[in-house]
Amino acid sequence: MTEPAEPENPVPFRTFILKVANRCNIDCDYCFVFNSRDQAARRLPARMDLAVARAAARRIGEHAAAHRLRTVHVVLHGGEPLLVGVGHMADLLDAVQGGVPAGTRVLFELQTNGTLLSGAWLDLFERYEVTVGVSLDGPPRANDRHRLTHAGRSSAATAVRGIELLRSRPHLFAGLLAVVDLANDPVQVHDYLAAFEPPVIDFGLPHATHDDPPHRSDPSVPEYGLWMSRVYDAWLSRPEFEHSVRMLEDIVALSSGVRGSVETLGLAPPTSVVVESDGSIEAVDTLRSVEEGASQLGLDVFHHSFGDALSHPKLLHRQHGRDALAAKCGACPLLDVCGGGYLPHRFSAAKGYRNPSVYCADLEYLIRHVQGSLRQHGWNPYTRAASSP
Repeated sequence: MTEPAEPENPVPFRTFILKVANRCNIDCDYCFVFNSRDQAARRLPARMDLAVARAAARRIGEHAAAHRLRTVHVVLHGGEPLLVGVGHMADLLDAVQGGVPAGTRVLFELQTNGTLLSGAWLDLFERYEVTVGVSLDGPPRANDRHRLTHAGRSSAATAVRGIELLRSRPHLFAGLLAVVDLANDPVQVHDYLAAFEPPVIDFGLPHATHDDPPHRSDPSVPEYGLWMSRVYDAWLSRPEFEHSVRMLEDIVALSSGVRGSVETLGLAPPTSVVVESDGSIEAVDTLRSVEEGASQLGLDVFHHSFGDALSHPKLLHRQHGRDALAAKCGACPLLDVCGGGYLPHRFSAAKGYRNPSVYCADLEYLIRHVQGSLRQHGWNPYTRAASSP
């Protein structure tokens, strides 16, 4: 099959994920950084040096100037980013903020497991206007199915303590991230997370490929689609809920012809790129769940620009939309919403990324469930997509 030509005007990066730490204080068994096919993170520096942060900031500034970006997003990620310590994190934030031209606004976000949050951390985040997302899979029993410490102990209580501390400064609370587990009750998980009053709950499907498919009790049933459909019904049934459920709002938005907010759905080119703790520029880091080296580009912030990354052969498929998808996806009436599914979930050693998602049947079930609900209630999806439920 002939590959599509390189696009003349690739969509620029707008989100820069800085891997400030490459170690973690808990040991989630589904972690795509430490417990997947690619083990590169274990060989990388434990924390990002200031020289790397300064070089990354210069490259971000160059990219923003070249593409006239007024705002860029910088996500502080890991591993567990709080392991770098308050003092070093302050230096990293200062290096990034000081390296980007004054005409470009930097919006900082940090993703953490929440167990190390403290008043000192929140004071630092106040100073640099860093919003904070916390990973939690549900009530303690649900969370502890996968998110245990290295000693095999529960991490739930310390994570909840961190979330409650974060709630004392709600303007810093970006939301909660949960990975779907079919063994957990979807309504119980949703309502438990909703009780923390996050602005957003972001549910993620477990990373899987055609060579390493997701766990199912019955492969003939779209169990993940059914699970998320129950979340949708629970979310919709309670008018007092003020949070967004990102996957579901994206389905509503995309069904209405409005662009979604994340890379896992829709056909819009992804706009994020990763800078590793050693300065390497990489593709989306979840590709580590695919195979060794899948995310590596052979570029770094000391010698290459983000423009070099935009035109890298490994990233060109991000710009091609439907032309990069399997034939089955191209003929699907739900393509504009599904987008073929998340890139890592399409992979097989035999065909690369030209496969439907391993969650194809689940996404079809969920999208049709949401769209059917909208029609049943005579609801204008433009209204819902633009505001909280």
